Amino acid sequence: MYDKISKEHEEYLKKIKKRKKAILITQILILVICLGQWEISARLGWIDTFLTSHPSRIWNLFINYTKNGDLFYHVGISVLETVIGFLAGTILGVLIAILLWWSDFWAKVLDPYLVVLNSLPKTALAPIIILWVGAGYSGIIVTAITVSIIITIMNVYNGFISVDADKIKLLQTFGATKSQILKKVVLPSSIPTIISTLKVNIGLSWVGVIVGEFLVSKAGIGYLIVYGGQVFKLDLVMMSVFILAIISALMYQLIAFFENKFTKWQQ
Repeated sequence: MYDKISKEHEEYLKKIKKRKKAILITQILILVICLGQWEISARLGWIDTFLTSHPSRIWNLFINYTKNGDLFYHVGISVLETVIGFLAGTILGVLIAILLWWSDFWAKVLDPYLVVLNSLPKTALAPIIILWVGAGYSGIIVTAITVSIIITIMNVYNGFISVDADKIKLLQTFGATKSQILKKVVLPSSIPTIISTLKVNIGLSWVGVIVGEFLVSKAGIGYLIVYGGQVFKLDLVMMSVFILAIISALMYQLIAFFENKFTKWQQ
């Protein structure tokens, strides 16, 4: 590859790679130093391990839960609930945003309601949602959908109305229908906005699922956190939080991977 580019550009690419490696190494070092300091502080009695636990104990608990299969059971339930809530919230949000773009009248009618719903703390509505839908997986999934759908509608709709008006007028002069304008201009131009919304929805869906599991679930990561807090088993709580952070980061990186693929394809 380097035979086809200038030496200056080759040096520039090398600098970028070195910078990326330096950033990754620094990130890993920060994590290792923090965990090492935490472990040392616990071993020397500088912190109360009853309240904070420590990495080696959390790791041992992780191994035990992995061996007996409990970890896969609880993680599998939470991931399934999150994926369903994430997909349903995103798809419904995009469809509603399309309907609002299609009808300017209803967009103006529903605008204040969307603003109010967006300002409400959706997690506070979780008990009501669960009472309406029912305690169990359905209530948890609907809670996840409720948390993410409003922000999806608002972000995607704002992306639709921000599309270059000149492109739309050009298609209109050639007699294009509204559906053709949507397919040829509005949706393709709004894909970066939709992808950015997907990144936000990953975290919001997890918030909805964990809150739902706090309230009614007898399985899942949220259940482990609540159970660990009730029996004062803080290593279980910390293990669950670490697992939640890792899975959320992996799902976020998956969306970022598809975003990079789409960006390269566009170029």
